[in-house]
Amino acid sequence: MLTVEKIGGTSMSQFQDVLQNIIKGHRKGDEYYNRIFVVSAYNNVTNWLLEHKKTGEPGIYNKFLNGEDYSSALDSFCQRLLLINDGFADIGLDLKEARDFIRFRVDQAKTLLYSLGKVLASGYVNMTDIHLAAREILASLGEAHSGWNSVNILNNNGINARFIDLCGFNDNEPLTIDQRIHREFAGVDFSNIVCVATGYTKGTEGIMRAFDRGYSEVTFSKIAVEVKADEAVIHKEYHLSSADPKIVGVENSVPVGQTNYIIADQLADIGMEAIHPKAAKPLELAGINIRIKNTFEPEHPGTLISRDYISPEARVEIVSGSRKVIALEIHDPMMVGEVGYDARIMQYFQKYNVSYILKSTNANSITMVVWDEERAHELIRVLKEVFYQVTVLPAAIVCAMGTNIAMPGFLYRAAKALHEKGINVESFAQSLMQVNMQFVISREQYEEGVIALNEALCKR
Repeated sequence: MLTVEKIGGTSMSQFQDVLQNIIKGHRKGDEYYNRIFVVSAYNNVTNWLLEHKKTGEPGIYNKFLNGEDYSSALDSFCQRLLLINDGFADIGLDLKEARDFIRFRVDQAKTLLYSLGKVLASGYVNMTDIHLAAREILASLGEAHSGWNSVNILNNNGINARFIDLCGFNDNEPLTIDQRIHREFAGVDFSNIVCVATGYTKGTEGIMRAFDRGYSEVTFSKIAVEVKADEAVIHKEYHLSSADPKIVGVENSVPVGQTNYIIADQLADIGMEAIHPKAAKPLELAGINIRIKNTFEPEHPGTLISRDYISPEARVEIVSGSRKVIALEIHDPMMVGEVGYDARIMQYFQKYNVSYILKSTNANSITMVVWDEERAHELIRVLKEVFYQVTVLPAAIVCAMGTNIAMPGFLYRAAKALHEKGINVESFAQSLMQVNMQFVISREQYEEGVIALNEALCKR
């Protein structure tokens, strides 16, 4: 059985547990092999390089954009990586070899960025393309660091391992992402070697341009399809659970066990990605199942995401959502019976690159829920200038999802649970597919809403 397995940044930062729980386990000899690991950068490394994924705090990339001293920032960054390395000496990392590798790679990056800066200064190139190229170069450093270290540790622990460096620092070939993956894995005998691949892949289309911070999961997906894996495994620091354990408590959070790709899409739409939707689709089409496992509970089978799974019993599998959304409503008495009114609204959504999470309508109003971010605020300012009446409400959204909830009573139970906690539903949506009930509530009651729905619909 050939598996492709992705290890997230938080797990990578505790590589001693990854080595013991995921790579070694109870395996011996040949049992180590027929496994390909796709690694993320260690926790926070990509935030330092680009910007903090959650807070937006600028990283080294911002210094390049502003013409500031990114070279000294990269030197300081390299020292931080060497401190990370020190934590792995006890499990087999050769500190001298690891230091030499990352210092050389950072120096390569500085040379490339210097060249890009000179080209940019000529005034004959597209500024956006140069900036995106710099972002690609910086992003690749984190995975190169963690990937090289992992292979060094494995080899020093007696496991035959190979570093599959997809960053393309040492060649100038104009390969697409798929072509590079195909070339690097061609002819590899997986039966006697563990491959560790970087989550970043260099390609002419630009993996950051196409997928931004979801790029490592896209690499993972493309590798699984390329090698025709029997299963694609994602190792996280938590189970895919009925609700966030930090909100409802570990004792009240139930591992999902099984679900399907439709539910994975619903999760991605509200920002709780089991897997990036553009990474999930190729796996779904190839008929490759995804297994989400907890790094720190290696004996637990985790949750299997498959194409055709439908729960044999009617149940809500997951309660999730976000408190960082805005509900905006456009009201116009002239909307009644007018064909294509919402098409006018969508032109502005497209122009400002804003996607909505929920949409609900009545005779003269259309309510949409969007992420609370700068693009949305720009969109709202324009909508207020163009349309008759625009109401804006900072809000939260809570969702109850399941592969088999198209039954009488689920909506009643969900609404009743919220009502009993004194939570008013500001807006609601559910499609004919009936896999996701979406409730818009006040931000202050988000955690209460998650707890209420998990208690009423998921605990069993």
